[in-house]
Amino acid sequence: MTATAPSLQSDPIFAARPALWLFDIDGTLLISGGAGQHAMLRTLEREFEIDSVDGDIPAAGRTDFAITSDLFEQFGIESTEAVRERFRETYLTHLRDVLAERRGRLLAGVVPLLERLGQIDGCHLALLTGNYYDAALAKLEAFEIASHFAADADGRLVGGFGDDFAARNDVAAVAFEAAETHFDTVDRDATFVIGDTPSDVRCGRAIGARTIAVATGMFSRSELAAAEPDFLVDSLDDLLDERDSS
Repeated sequence: MTATAPSLQSDPIFAARPALWLFDIDGTLLISGGAGQHAMLRTLEREFEIDSVDGDIPAAGRTDFAITSDLFEQFGIESTEAVRERFRETYLTHLRDVLAERRGRLLAGVVPLLERLGQIDGCHLALLTGNYYDAALAKLEAFEIASHFAADADGRLVGGFGDDFAARNDVAAVAFEAAETHFDTVDRDATFVIGDTPSDVRCGRAIGARTIAVATGMFSRSELAAAEPDFLVDSLDDLLDERDSS
């Protein structure tokens, strides 16, 4: 049964020490204005000279690796490592341009929540996203929230990303392993996966984490409830009490 929205102060599980928060990006932290989709279409048109591309690329809850695989199959592009890297690098160049062109925005409660979590002793923030690593970084930097997330000694953000896996569950496993390596102690029972799709809920459950579904993406509250997250909220504002959001 899905629980009602807790606040950080009122629910004892949010006070667990240490706690690991694994955040999805698109539809959870921000809306990019379709920047990823448009950058992929632009890559196909300009780099691969494919003129018959429409705007329908199923992306919600999926990894960039899986989306690219489907595009290659649809348009008969050879899926070699070299061609994948060519696509990825060109896509990232276009993504930075498109992010500047599109009218994206941060979602409600994002900055107050990230700031509040950053003030809690033993609370670790990392990423669990279907984006390529560099795409995730570009989006977070465009909206000036990258600094809220942990980085390793080389400055690389900690988490799981969509560079090498088609399955979201594999990304979740890598995210948790990266957190175990980077932080002194992490506990699956005090790990929260936050996302806006049923895939986020399923992959969080696959690693034994608690799941928080947020209805700020393309899935309705009822669709998210059907995935049976531990918590279901309308926005990240719902995780804050009046003192946090004021």
